Amino acid sequence: MRRTHYFTPKEVSLHNTLKDIWVSYLGKVYDLTPLLEEYKGDVLLKPIAEYAGKDISHWFDPKTKDILTHVDPLTGCIKYYTPRGRFLHIPPPCPRTDWANDFGKPWWKDNRYEVGLLSVKTRWIRIINTLTSQEQRLEVCSEETLNEILQRYLCYNSHAASYTWKHNGVNLDMSKTLSENGIPEEDEFYCGSPACDLFSPSICLYFNNDLTEL
Repeated sequence: MRRTHYFTPKEVSLHNTLKDIWVSYLGKVYDLTPLLEEYKGDVLLKPIAEYAGKDISHWFDPKTKDILTHVDPLTGCIKYYTPRGRFLHIPPPCPRTDWANDFGKPWWKDNRYEVGLLSVKTRWIRIINTLTSQEQRLEVCSEETLNEILQRYLCYNSHAASYTWKHNGVNLDMSKTLSENGIPEEDEFYCGSPACDLFSPSICLYFNNDLTEL
């Protein structure tokens, strides 16, 4: 069974245009590009477009996983709370004959747009190729296995699978996460400072004599 893909907030933030729009909410990541294409030109897309590449969990009730509601002071009725303005699939404040409500599930409940999970915590690591002495600093998801981190690293070294991955001289289990391999987290006190690189855990790659490409 294929594992769920994890994304860092930075990865989500890169998808921030009308032709490529991702958002995250309640721990999951969604590609809303098809939604915006389907309703292209609809003014109700504006609040969604303004949050392209961002987390919108604050729009939702974490218990019901639905949009937040409030009691309308004028009517006394419970309505969706949309302080940024009404958006797609939110009913109009008053009954209208021109509102099409035959869309099925509202977009925030439609898992067709789901592409993965948002990492609860990201980590910085240094990957050192002992053959070439090249070093690469990567931000990874704490939930990812070493095999999944290897996939991130392939753009820097297409033969990464031909190396033995070690930390402090100990072979790493590629099916386990950094924490499960006993690799400590970087010192948060130094993160964001010029010294951060020095305190990020390092993984050393040792060449195995065959040129495996993934």
